[in-house]
Amino acid sequence: MGSVRYIVRASIIAGIYAALTYFLRPISYGPLQVRVAEALTLLPLIESSAVPGLFVGCFLANLLGGLGPWDVYGGSFITLFAAYLTSKMPNPFLGAIPPIILNALGVSYYLSLLYDMPYILTAAYIAVGEIIAVGFIGIPMLLFIERTGLRRYFDKAR
Repeated sequence: MGSVRYIVRASIIAGIYAALTYFLRPISYGPLQVRVAEALTLLPLIESSAVPGLFVGCFLANLLGGLGPWDVYGGSFITLFAAYLTSKMPNPFLGAIPPIILNALGVSYYLSLLYDMPYILTAAYIAVGEIIAVGFIGIPMLLFIERTGLRRYFDKAR
């Protein structure tokens, strides 16, 4: 029964990530982006199923984004690695570092090629978008979950 619950939770997270990204697509794709769904990248701190959920959600969102295999596979695996690293962090402030840094360095690489933009400029744009999504939306979201007792609805395997 535990594995069914894990899959359902991962699926819900994937669906929320993909839906948020798709419905906010004007600001979710391209070199200048604030992917609001990236706020969810802090969930691995409190929910084990968030790691695969974020990977699948990002895969689906990038599949719908139209930027091709670089984004579908590259972006999804960067998200998977960032989610795994975040799951090992002790708090939301340190947990925000992997998605911000890995997206700024990795996603900006292929976006700079796809959009024929300087890598450094693209990395700066992606970093700012990640800081907004993860730092200014994700951290307050996670602190809200922790401080209001909603934490009991999440499950982090230790």
